[in-house]
Amino acid sequence: GDPEAPFQMLVSSVDYNDFVGRIGIGRIQNGVAKVGEEVVVCDWHNPDLKMRGRLTKLYDFQANGRQPCDNITAGDIVAFSGLPDVTIGNTLCSPSNVEPLPFVKINDPTVEMTFSVNDSPLAGREGKFVTSRQIRDRLQKELLKDVALKVEDSATTDSFRVMGRGEMHLSILIETMRREGYEFQVSTPHVLNKTIDGKLCEPIERMIADVPEASVGSVIDKISQRKGDLVSMTPIGSRMRLEFLVPTRGLFGYRNEFLTDTRGEGIMASTLDSYAPVKGEISRRLTGSLVAFETGETTAYGIGGVQDRGSMFIGPGVEVYAGMIVGQCNRNEDMAVNVCKKKQLTNMRAAGSDAAIRLVPPVVLSLEQCMEYLADDELLEVTPKSLRMRKRQLDHAARMRTLMKSRQ
Repeated sequence: GDPEAPFQMLVSSVDYNDFVGRIGIGRIQNGVAKVGEEVVVCDWHNPDLKMRGRLTKLYDFQANGRQPCDNITAGDIVAFSGLPDVTIGNTLCSPSNVEPLPFVKINDPTVEMTFSVNDSPLAGREGKFVTSRQIRDRLQKELLKDVALKVEDSATTDSFRVMGRGEMHLSILIETMRREGYEFQVSTPHVLNKTIDGKLCEPIERMIADVPEASVGSVIDKISQRKGDLVSMTPIGSRMRLEFLVPTRGLFGYRNEFLTDTRGEGIMASTLDSYAPVKGEISRRLTGSLVAFETGETTAYGIGGVQDRGSMFIGPGVEVYAGMIVGQCNRNEDMAVNVCKKKQLTNMRAAGSDAAIRLVPPVVLSLEQCMEYLADDELLEVTPKSLRMRKRQLDHAARMRTLMKSRQ
């Protein structure tokens, strides 16, 4: 940049501090920034924006922290405060030369999840912040430094619609909140559709996959089942680079399948490409869940009698409640199981008379894997120490009644 030219700076990131408010971060393109200097905020995509303000604080980046300073010249990265409404993509200019810098427009959110107060039987045991007011305040605080996030109140007072740029965007927020001591529930992710020219359109992702040649067929087959279209196929040595246009909802739950099909050697990445008319129904999961039938502590005897019906998510000695998901069923239906069953000891049957029970190690799911696994009638209970999947309706009889009504 030119230090002698009028001041010009593009805001590339934002932060928040309880003492000075919103902090803007960026690189000075031209000129010199000084404390107390008057600036004009403008935007490349919004010609009407002309907001005046003053730089009350300047911070230089040194080592791992920010140090206050009086002035910084062109080419340096600087943080500033004093402009409460500044956001990513705005340009700070000298009043004598108001000229915005070009910037890529931030796209609208494509995925939403419902964050709600944890109402499971084990609620409040592990979290520090559990009320709807605490969750609302934390989400509002996140909005101050994450401009791609949107939060709205839902129909009930204890739940909120949280909209972001994808599953990973929202999973980072969930993981951050649970590490801070928050306890809450989240629903399965849903895409945000738009009505364009009278037609209902859904977000389409441009997905690029780098896979071994032996896995190309299975990857193309799986993506085509999820309404994806192959755009290009380029050989790179012994590997193949595949490019697809696939609906955002078609990628829900696909990452685990992708790693399995490519034996862990595949690499995939996706970004929002466009909006297109909704492509019809996409089947997300072909298996049901193993649901705990009663509340208690799991036993090796109980799990040993159930593990042949699917893969277990928990081992013995774990506290469960009725309606909690304890495994994945082999069949395409939910199955209520008793994993708390104890061996009844009588004078005809001693404790060591039976053969030793051999348990298959449980499959421990990460946060992203839990979010991908969830069905529409299931919730994920997030606490600082645990991730528990559960049915939205915990009572088994009530779930059966709802199922029968839906089949009539």
